[in-house]
Amino acid sequence: MDLAAFRKGLDDWLAEHDRDLAPEHEGLGTLDERVAQLAKVKRRCFDAGWMRWGWPERVGGLGGSPILRAYLGEALTARDIVEPDVYSMTEVLAPTMIDFAATELAAEVVPRLLRGDEIWCQGFSEPGTGSNLASLACRATRTDGGWRVTGQKVWTSYAQYASHCVLLTRTGTQESAHHGITALFVDMDSAGITVRPLRTMHGSDEFSEVFFDDVAVPFERTLGEVDQGWAVAMDLLPYERSTSLWHRCAYLQRRLERLLAIVPHGVLGAAEVGDAAQRLIALRARSRATQYRLAGGEQLGPETSIDKMLLSTAEQAVMDLAARGLSPEVLIGDDAPSERWRAEYLYSRAASIYGGTTEIQRNIIARRLLDLGDDR
Repeated sequence: MDLAAFRKGLDDWLAEHDRDLAPEHEGLGTLDERVAQLAKVKRRCFDAGWMRWGWPERVGGLGGSPILRAYLGEALTARDIVEPDVYSMTEVLAPTMIDFAATELAAEVVPRLLRGDEIWCQGFSEPGTGSNLASLACRATRTDGGWRVTGQKVWTSYAQYASHCVLLTRTGTQESAHHGITALFVDMDSAGITVRPLRTMHGSDEFSEVFFDDVAVPFERTLGEVDQGWAVAMDLLPYERSTSLWHRCAYLQRRLERLLAIVPHGVLGAAEVGDAAQRLIALRARSRATQYRLAGGEQLGPETSIDKMLLSTAEQAVMDLAARGLSPEVLIGDDAPSERWRAEYLYSRAASIYGGTTEIQRNIIARRLLDLGDDR
């Protein structure tokens, strides 16, 4: 199916089922409500075929260009049917599972993720390591019966809802840095796993600490080659900074339009509105090019750090505009719309941190794209 036909069919279907797909909660809703809404929408989109386009047939997809699933995410987030953060985890984790998991495992689990029967989480960050992913210490030890995992992860999104975790572990020596890391696909209901949600300043328990105490993981749940998990990480991170950003850009565009519709004329200056709009346009143009590179079969890499930096500045520009245009409602209002704008403003403060800090992205761009300095 080509993009024009897909877009027409999907838009007609969404219009027909608009009432059924709409969230039952008011405003942003609780995290539980947003997760339940995601499961409902993904299930209905999967059963109608829309969620299956753009994914390989070997994992339950219908084939076709990845551009199709990019438009699906855009359509759902721009219409406020789902929130981009929780929806985009599929785009972050499923492609790497397809690339690195055993064929039988990917065929078994990916359809459940696409249909919304499961949520997965990403176990990368650890306490004390900051953005230095190569210094991770969570260790997997080989035994006769499989791996035994001990360690801790932090800032693990949606871990309390997750059925599985794409987990990076240390299997070699700490001195070997990038070598000696192995990726595993871990069942979150395994004995020895403890999840402790973390309350953020915008009032959500989106992140968690996850503790692994001698957790058993079968050898067949290894992703890629033993001690070569850095390749898995480098495959996954560009997805975190590509299609998922396209969804968030569509969402931010909708929020900017809503903001300008409700702020009284003259409250916001033309220059500051223009600055936010220009940043969104730049992000959308860059992200569109990334989607077409992905659709063309190109390997994504360090250049997606540019996409991430554009997203950070655009999101904060839009929400800074909201804080000025809607103050004091954003600060002290207690109705659902005010609470939503306030939560979004507070969340935007993390845009320069999540998915890789701005400082790290600048280093990647300087060293790996511009050849400035040592890339060790």
